[in-house]
Amino acid sequence: MNFAAQLFYSSYLSERLERLYSPRPALKDSEENDPFWQRWDTELRLGPSQPGCPFKPGPVSNGAAGRRPTLIEPERLKDFGEEDLLNGDVKVYETKVVGCPEIVLMEPPKTRRLSEFRIVPRPPAQYLRFEDISAAAFRIQAGIQKTPCTYSRLSKQYGMEIYLKKEHLHYTGSVKERGALYLLTSLTQEQQRKGVIVASDCNFSMAVAHHAVELKIPVFVIMPSCCSSPRLRIYRDYGAMVISYGSTSHDSQNHARHLAKENGYLYLEEDESPAYLAGLGTVGMEIFEQVPKVDAVVVPAAGQYGLLASTAAAVKHLNSRILVIGIEPEGFPLLLQSLKTDGPVKDMHSNPNKKLYGDLMERSLGVNTFQTFSSYDTEDSLVAMLRFQEFERSTVDTEGAMGLAAILAGQLPELRGKKVAVVVSSANMELEVVRQCVDRALVLDERVSKFSVQLGEWPGDMAKLLDFLSREDVRLLDVCHRRHSDKVDLFNVECVVETRDKAQSSQLRKTLSERYPSLCWLDR
Repeated sequence: MNFAAQLFYSSYLSERLERLYSPRPALKDSEENDPFWQRWDTELRLGPSQPGCPFKPGPVSNGAAGRRPTLIEPERLKDFGEEDLLNGDVKVYETKVVGCPEIVLMEPPKTRRLSEFRIVPRPPAQYLRFEDISAAAFRIQAGIQKTPCTYSRLSKQYGMEIYLKKEHLHYTGSVKERGALYLLTSLTQEQQRKGVIVASDCNFSMAVAHHAVELKIPVFVIMPSCCSSPRLRIYRDYGAMVISYGSTSHDSQNHARHLAKENGYLYLEEDESPAYLAGLGTVGMEIFEQVPKVDAVVVPAAGQYGLLASTAAAVKHLNSRILVIGIEPEGFPLLLQSLKTDGPVKDMHSNPNKKLYGDLMERSLGVNTFQTFSSYDTEDSLVAMLRFQEFERSTVDTEGAMGLAAILAGQLPELRGKKVAVVVSSANMELEVVRQCVDRALVLDERVSKFSVQLGEWPGDMAKLLDFLSREDVRLLDVCHRRHSDKVDLFNVECVVETRDKAQSSQLRKTLSERYPSLCWLDR
């Protein structure tokens, strides 16, 4: 603003203040209607009027003109109160301003991440495809022999066509060679160069040890101290580096994980990796080729859950009408409990016979398991092992005999008259345990019996009993006699005998009961 404008503005303010605070001079009656004094009153109350906008000023009511708003906004007047200008004095009155109802604001939205506004799709569940199994069959055909699937002489005895898929004839005596070999060939060159490490004494470790050496992959086996010397010798004969550590399999497994982490080895354990399952699934492809028009496939489930799932995937792809049945013992019903809870069960809180089911106790149920199953009693498995030795001239373990055990126990009556393929998965059992199993199986099959009779002290009584057993064509295995402590003239004789079959055993019981009233058959 220049000097002339500042001078004009200052003179204007001085004139306004002088007119505002000086009283209007007394006017004559003739001067009341003078336009000059009328404009004086108007500008004093409302300020100067704008040129070109004529209006009739009205009374001020709480800062609002009667017809139009003033230059001062009424809302601003509410902040100070109503003002009344009289005779140049300003008087202020208290007024109660009633405002609009309070507006309640909504709570501000909570801060949310951008991911919460998006529906993040879950990764699709991975299923074992038949293409993966077919690729595994092509890859391992040079390192795995095609095991036979032969007609069993037990077929007529049980009213069905039984074909035994003899997977126990592999080099390490287990079907797990298929999955272990394909798993090893699927490793990167860097992993194969550094080597692999396994722990505990099981069929999977034996398969990895054998095929890793064949593929020129360094392999280390961590074994618990309780492992027998013959088993240790087997691993060393394969060419693996064997290290004894810990008293249990859990100790050796923890040590194996530690060594793998510290030295860069790849720790391998039996799980449901795609490569391992694809290798096991080649069993189903071979069964479909070897047994035309097969109606059902019986697969061991306990300890072989991956075998059950992968075999079912291959067989069902080739022919969805083929029934796939998984078998597990009643003493270790891991699959049954998992189906009841609709989820995999990791711990059964049971105590099965470790000599018979040692490899089963190391396994847990995964998520890729087929749902058809059947169970059998542990004693039926021992009898099935006996049938394998007598009719198939082969020795298998309890896992390998599972499928046949369910048939012998009458758990699969729906298969009568049909063509059934039974997977014989393994034959890795120590000789001492095999002998004990056979002895127990003969008792369960009612071919070995034990009884006691009371004889007098006459010299010919013992000879007559032995002569009677000889004429009945019964083999005497053991005999023991001792005098009763309360009856001096009586002897108690205990005999262990072996018969040809159940029919001869039943006839022997009947004849002995008629001849010796004091006969007592001892519990099995």
